[in-house]
Amino acid sequence: MSNTDNQSRRSFLATGAGVAAAMLARPAAAGGNPANQPPNVPEWTKSLGEGVAVRPYGKPSKFEKDVVRRDVEWLTASRESSVSFTPLHELEGIITPNGLCFERHHGGIAEVDPADHRLMIHGLVERPLILTLEELKRYPRVNRIHFMECAANSGMEWRGAQLNGCQFTHGMIHCVQYTGVSLRTLLQEAGVKTNAKWLLVEGADAAAMDRSLPIEKALDDCIIAYKMNGEALYPEQGYPMRLVVPGWQGNLWVKWLRRIKVGDQPWHTREETSKYTDLMPNGKARRFTWSMDAKSVITSPSPQAPIRHGKGFTIVSGLAWSGNGKVKRVDVSLDGGRNWWSARLDGPVLDKALTRFYYEFDWNGEPLLLQSRVQDETGYVQPSKAELRKIRGVNSIYHNNGIQTWHVQANGEVENVEVA
Repeated sequence: MSNTDNQSRRSFLATGAGVAAAMLARPAAAGGNPANQPPNVPEWTKSLGEGVAVRPYGKPSKFEKDVVRRDVEWLTASRESSVSFTPLHELEGIITPNGLCFERHHGGIAEVDPADHRLMIHGLVERPLILTLEELKRYPRVNRIHFMECAANSGMEWRGAQLNGCQFTHGMIHCVQYTGVSLRTLLQEAGVKTNAKWLLVEGADAAAMDRSLPIEKALDDCIIAYKMNGEALYPEQGYPMRLVVPGWQGNLWVKWLRRIKVGDQPWHTREETSKYTDLMPNGKARRFTWSMDAKSVITSPSPQAPIRHGKGFTIVSGLAWSGNGKVKRVDVSLDGGRNWWSARLDGPVLDKALTRFYYEFDWNGEPLLLQSRVQDETGYVQPSKAELRKIRGVNSIYHNNGIQTWHVQANGEVENVEVA
């Protein structure tokens, strides 16, 4: 066994002993029904429970009823064109459960009958295609795990700390495994003409959501997905099929996909002119800023997940991601960026997917200014909000990947703040 292995083993044993000692020294958490707690026999042990098939589709325990998507009602004029947020502070690992993936709609949820739905591919192609869902499933399948982030994620934080919870500051993101067909396969089947440069992708919702997509990206890694995490797409996620554009802003991931038109120039649609552009300090707007740069956030402790256990061994948990490849490393600061410590990446580190990180330390009960900072495999380092504003100003909405700060108070409560 190497010295490194010995040190790791000693560190593990010391940490484990410290955690055990802290738990033994601290009285059991208050609450619940003492009649169901040791040394008593709890009520659920005294009788049979429900049998199989009583719950034909499994659901979370009733004791997890607060783990749900939430919206901010004043954010938009109506819920048909609005957003609900993933409860990042309640989740671990990197896969988002289907029922907790954030929603972003522009015309409400389309309830599409797959028997009547068709995918059309036309324009600058040799052989226009019209495909049913069942016909789409006959093409070779691919499975890919990717994050999808709305370009407006953290958009309300451009001018300062606004919303008190990582669900609301960073919750316009999810990460699932998609199953579907490579868009390259379908375009090859259709026979794309040599002068083709762009695609118009259009949804079947009431907004007829449409965006221009460069053909280089379409031929690279895009997918027409019909399953997520092994089951059919949920209606709010585009059932029966949606476009997956790995690493690029969520508005391009057109749901309820019905039409792909191949052309030689962009269409300059509403969603890429008056919307989803970046207003710069000089009054001009950047366009076609598709890629989602490297970003991270500490999910716990955070305002919705305060420290309840008091002083002692404390686990910082968070997520990092990059639309330009894999996460290379994450650093954590306890003092607002003065000092940084290397976090531990745990679980799979995949291309254009969420990555889980942890940092463990002994908290002495003093206030903290928690931050995380990610570096991706291209060498790009997540900027501070001040660094971002020097270039972008404060009139933007989209692509805010500045470092987030959580102020942990002595009582364990946490609030959203900014540091100079």
